[in-house]
Amino acid sequence: MDKNKIIKLAKKDFEKAWMMTSQTINKPHHDDEYPRIHLKTGKTHMLYDTISNLRNAYLNLGFEEAVNPVFIEEEHIYKQFGPEAPAVLDRCFFLSGLPRPDIGIGMDKIGKIEALGVSLNEEKINGLKEVFRGYKKGDVSGDDLVHDVSTAMEVGDDMGLRILQKIFPEIHQLKPIPSKTTLRSHMTSGWFITLQNTYNKQQLPTKLFSIDRCFRREQKEDSSHLMTYHSASCVVVDEEISLDLGKAISESLLEYFGFEKFKFTPDEKKSKYYTLGTQTEVYGYHPKLKDWVEVATFGLYSPIALSKYGIENDVLNLGVGAERIAMLLYNQEDIRAMVYPQMYGKWKLSDREIASMLRINYYPATDEGGELMNNIIATFKENSDAPSPCEFTAFKGEFLGKNIEVMAVEPEKGTKLLGPAAWNEIYINQGDIIGVPLKNIEDEKAIEAINKGIPAEISYMKGIAAYTAYKIEEMVVSGKDEVTVRVPISRSISDINLRLDDVALNYITSKNKAIDVRGPVFCTITCKITE
Repeated sequence: MDKNKIIKLAKKDFEKAWMMTSQTINKPHHDDEYPRIHLKTGKTHMLYDTISNLRNAYLNLGFEEAVNPVFIEEEHIYKQFGPEAPAVLDRCFFLSGLPRPDIGIGMDKIGKIEALGVSLNEEKINGLKEVFRGYKKGDVSGDDLVHDVSTAMEVGDDMGLRILQKIFPEIHQLKPIPSKTTLRSHMTSGWFITLQNTYNKQQLPTKLFSIDRCFRREQKEDSSHLMTYHSASCVVVDEEISLDLGKAISESLLEYFGFEKFKFTPDEKKSKYYTLGTQTEVYGYHPKLKDWVEVATFGLYSPIALSKYGIENDVLNLGVGAERIAMLLYNQEDIRAMVYPQMYGKWKLSDREIASMLRINYYPATDEGGELMNNIIATFKENSDAPSPCEFTAFKGEFLGKNIEVMAVEPEKGTKLLGPAAWNEIYINQGDIIGVPLKNIEDEKAIEAINKGIPAEISYMKGIAAYTAYKIEEMVVSGKDEVTVRVPISRSISDINLRLDDVALNYITSKNKAIDVRGPVFCTITCKITE
């Protein structure tokens, strides 16, 4: 059998194995020749799970979802917060932008461009001037400037960038100029603008909710403060609203998350955009948490602030911090670690995840190779304790177009066909990878691994047999006459033909965990071509 046929068979077997290991296989769709493979689902983030549940809770309460403005002009802060505006603005991020300068093209700059090896004529110079005029007016975006300059001068983008850097430094020396536009620091800032544009356009009561980011210029980020957070906020507009409605909405919303009892206390912060005496803190008791926790704030918007937006009806506002709810429900102590686990969280791989990253390295590529591997395992299992010297035939016959004979041998006197560790099984327990014997177990770590760990379902012998079958396939394809595989003692996973993904290896190393697959194997397998 030639090498190309071996590769073709191996590819066919690999595709079959891939299909079998997928979770589900759909029937062919329309005229598709091959079925579609569905892999395992991904993992969600606890914050966005909480946001999803908040959305569903609001929708179930009859609220309509809205998207509030993120960019808030400074004047709105003064209209909404009154005397508190300066203090609020101190916590806001102001936006700034780079000015677009007038860029002149004098004879000195033309000479410098030509000194770089660029040939210019009147048409190219006029084209370059037109690009700069368009940039100044905003018709040419900063993203396209390099390309448009390069096109005007009929050069590559790399040369265009070089010209801008060397000849027109005014572009790279620009400094941002601040504006009076802020990033939304409170969802209330967006609600006033939204209500102004929906007022008298919908029948009362109007019920809206929005769950979106707010940005707050904290002095520093710590375990309880981030510079950006998600506000899950709602408003109700009606002719007359009492605080009892706020209590009812709070209870209905939070019951969705398992809170059972509630209490309401006046909020001492007394924000100016709320009517005096209406700002209320909501505390909920959760049986899982076994404690009262602050979970929401509500109040009636000030009629003075509402009048500046032409709103004459009562407006109830309730706000819930999505991160706050998520931290409570998932028992998180540090908001940074919860939101950004990749940066602040503790790295944790489960034993099952580590087990999924440990696999046999070299594996037979063909069906015949797989059968040969099983024959080798069966032969050693049947004769493990045979006294040496001894030899047993694991396979004799045609293999991939060649006649071969595979022998399990032990030439040394006074021992057995296999060493005592050959049938050790791999277990993962608390991050350690351990080779565990099947009988006469005395080591406490091995006993604990069996009782509490995750089996990788790989024995030392399985790894060795797979490697042997792979080498015999390689022998036949390469035209060699014989091959011998001998594993006297296992000291590392590579000795028994196992491979661990770098991710798991890095984890085990960083956590001072152990990989202990030591043991006497004393396995010898020979194969030769026969006539």
